[in-house]
Amino acid sequence: MITTFFKKLKIIAKDASIRNRVLFVIGALAFFRLLAAIPIPGINHDALQQFFSGNQFLGLLNIFSGGGLSGLSIVMLGVGPYITASIIMQLLTIMSPKLKAMYHEEGDAGRKRFSQYSRGISVPLAVIQGLGFLVLLGSQNILPDLTTFQFIVNLIVITAGSVLLMWIGELMSEFGIGNGMSLLIFAGIVAGLPTAIQQIIFTYSPDQIPTYIAFVVTAVLIVVGVVFITESERPVPVTYAKQVHGNKTTGGTSTYIPLRLNQAGVIPIIFALSVLLLPQMLVNFLGVIDNETLQTVLRAISAFTANQWAYGITYFLLVFFFTYFYTAVTFEPDAMAKNLQKSGAFILGVRPGDSTSKHIGNIVSRITFWGALFLGLVAVIPVIVQSISGITSITIGGTSLLIAVSVIIDLIKKVDAQLSLREY
Repeated sequence: MITTFFKKLKIIAKDASIRNRVLFVIGALAFFRLLAAIPIPGINHDALQQFFSGNQFLGLLNIFSGGGLSGLSIVMLGVGPYITASIIMQLLTIMSPKLKAMYHEEGDAGRKRFSQYSRGISVPLAVIQGLGFLVLLGSQNILPDLTTFQFIVNLIVITAGSVLLMWIGELMSEFGIGNGMSLLIFAGIVAGLPTAIQQIIFTYSPDQIPTYIAFVVTAVLIVVGVVFITESERPVPVTYAKQVHGNKTTGGTSTYIPLRLNQAGVIPIIFALSVLLLPQMLVNFLGVIDNETLQTVLRAISAFTANQWAYGITYFLLVFFFTYFYTAVTFEPDAMAKNLQKSGAFILGVRPGDSTSKHIGNIVSRITFWGALFLGLVAVIPVIVQSISGITSITIGGTSLLIAVSVIIDLIKKVDAQLSLREY
């Protein structure tokens, strides 16, 4: 394996095209980290550090900002608005047959238009999110005494930073290797590792050695599980009907359709966290309002989020539900059945058309159960570890690890594909 690794590195170093792609990605990530180190003006750093400690909502958003939110950098929103816009567009395909046809039936041209709409929606979303963050940070005395002009300038800067980062991600996808948006998120996760390791070293205690060992073992098991689930697929055997053209007979070959165990990726976890963290965001925003009824509701929400077991169970159920939901939105058994019928292919023992669609749908439902179960366990394992150990810094560790491993697997596949093209 080591020999193969160095062999691939040698090919990358010699081939100018692949080398330029790799160097472009490295340069773009370095530029992104430079942007993430430039803060917006007027920050109270002591109040910022206190506000971020143990805040699950901001911890999650810091992942999708690539680590830019923790320092209130000019790219503090990261690719969060674009991800939100993409999710909204995916959900709109349920209500709009036109959007559904554009995404599923119009090929690359339709997907490009779909992505353009997502980019367009991300701009107003960036403005809304930026406005909300600035108001929240001002109420927490993190950005004190901002004039109206300074407030507007900060809003323009962080909105432009989000759009710039979205553009950098698109360039990385086009001129580099891998998915640019995923690589930016991955870079933020990796950039946070030194701080996490530093916290573990400074808070080291001999009494917590079993906890550290359990955490390392859990992390290794999650990595192995992510690789296994990501690569697992259910093959559906397909046979092409024989066709006679004069004296020639074509077709009659057998192949299979690979149905992935986890069709939804990490999107269900993002959906579930968005639903769970929305009440916490409302508590932060509305906590300054002096209304007895409202404060009673906010105290009940705070009590629920403070109960780790209730939070974890709800989190698991939401991830499980959204895995099925997102798979139903993005996977089209009817379209697959029609394509098989048009190409003269069929599944042995199953009639073409509706019967094939139902058969494929039933298979997807069964295998999605295991994918949903795995995602739910990955999501709540850090919550369970936190409730037992009391270490709050690993609350979102499972999500981070899942994203990081998935991005690495995708990147390795893209590099191998480029190397295979060069061999041919």
